Amino acid sequence: MADTNLMADVIDNKVNISETSQKPKRNTNDTLGKEDFLLLLVTQMQYQDPLDPADNTEYVAQLAQFSELEQMQNLNSTMGNSTAYNLVGRQVLVRETTELGETKEKQGYVDYVTIRNGEAYVSIDGAEFAYSDVVQVLDESFVISGLLPKVAQQKLEFLHGAPLDVLVSGISLGEKGYKASGFSVVISDKNNSENTYTVDLKYLSYKEGTLTISREFLKNLDAGEYYVALGFDDSNKTVDYENVTLVVKGVKPVSNGDGDSGEGTSSDEGTSSGNGNSGTGDI
Repeated sequence: MADTNLMADVIDNKVNISETSQKPKRNTNDTLGKEDFLLLLVTQMQYQDPLDPADNTEYVAQLAQFSELEQMQNLNSTMGNSTAYNLVGRQVLVRETTELGETKEKQGYVDYVTIRNGEAYVSIDGAEFAYSDVVQVLDESFVISGLLPKVAQQKLEFLHGAPLDVLVSGISLGEKGYKASGFSVVISDKNNSENTYTVDLKYLSYKEGTLTISREFLKNLDAGEYYVALGFDDSNKTVDYENVTLVVKGVKPVSNGDGDSGEGTSSDEGTSSGNGNSGTGDI
C-alpha cells in the first residue's frame, strides 16, 4: 500500500509531489528550540534558488549560531538542574496540571532530586514532580509560623449589667511537632500593663477550638479594654497576646464583706467604692 502521506497528482503527464510530503515533521509547542532552527536551516537550503544559491559563508555563520544556541540551552539545563539540588531539605509548593487539565498542588519537604533525560525531578513524600512545576520555595520560619498554636483575631464584650460567659473562638493548638496540649490565660489592662490577672483554671473550659471564660471571673474587672493572652505549652512556648481584645462595660458589683456583692457607684476620682480586688495578681 502506498504511503498516504505522499500525495501525488498527475498533471500534464508529470508527477508533482505535494510540499507537505517533503517537509520534516516537528513537535509543536509554545517555544522555539534548536530542532526548530535546524528545520529552518534545512528548509532554506532546500528551497534556495539554484541559479543564485546562498553563499557557503552564510551557511557556516548560521551553523555557528545554531551551535551557540545549542550550547546556551545545554548550559541553561545544567544550571537549572544544579539549582534543583539546592532544594533538598527545603519545603516547596508544587503545582502541576494533569492530563485532564486539572490543577493539583503538593506542599512538603524535598527528599531528593533525580535527573532523567536531562530533566530534574524532586521527590516529596515518595512522589516525584518535575522541577519546572515548583512554584514556591518556603522559608523555614514561615513554615513553622503556620504550624504554631494561634488564636483568630476578635473583639469580645462583657457587660456588668447583664453578665454572660465570654467565648474565645478560633483557637488552634498547632500541628505536628509544634502542637500544644494546653494553655494558660492572662488578662491585662490595655492602657495599664501593671493591671494583669491570671485566670484560674476553675473559671475556664475548652472544647473544639473554643475557650469559655466564666462570668464569675469577669465580674471582678473594671470597665475598660483588655488583652486576653494565651500562653501555650508547645515546644516553642508560643504566646498570643494581641489578637483577642475584651471590652468590659458598666460598673462592676462591689463586695459588701460577707461574700455577697451589689452594684457599686463610682466616685468622682473614677474608682469604684467598696473593697473589690484590683492590681496585679490572680483574681
